[in-house]
Amino acid sequence: MTVKAGPPAGKRARFLGKPPAEWPWWVFFLGAVGLFLLYLILANPDYRDTFQYIARGVPVTLRLTLFGYLIAISWGLIVGLGRTASNPILYNLATMYVEVLRGIPMIVQVLYMAFVLVPFGVSILNLLGSWGLSWAAGTPLAAIFESLQGLRSRDISLEMRAILALGMGYAAYEAEVFRAGIQSIGKGQWEAAQSLGMTHFQTLRLVVLPQAIRRVLPPLGNDLVALLKDSSLATVIAVPEVTQLSRLRKAATFRPKEAFNVLSFLYLSMTLSLTAVVRYIERRMRIPR
Repeated sequence: MTVKAGPPAGKRARFLGKPPAEWPWWVFFLGAVGLFLLYLILANPDYRDTFQYIARGVPVTLRLTLFGYLIAISWGLIVGLGRTASNPILYNLATMYVEVLRGIPMIVQVLYMAFVLVPFGVSILNLLGSWGLSWAAGTPLAAIFESLQGLRSRDISLEMRAILALGMGYAAYEAEVFRAGIQSIGKGQWEAAQSLGMTHFQTLRLVVLPQAIRRVLPPLGNDLVALLKDSSLATVIAVPEVTQLSRLRKAATFRPKEAFNVLSFLYLSMTLSLTAVVRYIERRMRIPR
């Protein structure tokens, strides 16, 4: 009679094909904490009321993140191309932008954008409107210049100012990400494209950028998650996102524990969900090896 040997001791206890030492224990811990907070929100009136009050700021936080990130990657790509340009003027302007914006704390950029740059930009538009009306009166363009002349700083919402600050600030970091991705493409790719008769712009658009963007997806995804967290800085200009509402709730009820526990729960839920989406996109667009 033949007796089959059992599996090796190290392979007996496995979860999803992994031994216990490789299990994601941190996921279990965070899941337990999240379930406990969810239970408090559902069962405790103080937590439930606090959650309902603060959750109103979730759409604002998501708008700050989404639109700020769209500005960051769009303007960051342009600045990143300037960082790789052979033209010394473009290169130095792009480099100065990156060094200045990365050298100033984001909270200072939010305040500067809200109370210095936006009023200054509005005054420039007012001057442009006045100048345009001097020669465009009676033409279809007059309405446009009249709207520019009548624009006031209060017409630009605090949320829009925060979006501009976050987008322009993060563009400096995205510029370096794009620069590194573009420079990681070998010269042979450029030479091969040029040998086929492609112009520099065609080579960049059709050959280099598609490969570079796939390579820089992980840092781009990390910056999206970081921007979601940094959207909390909009609280310094009283934008009603989740951090600002939690501060108001704490001041109104004198219950900081509930306010900041719910705030942490909301941020953790959003960041973990966004991280899962980013990792899924990375897997789908990963370069095969």
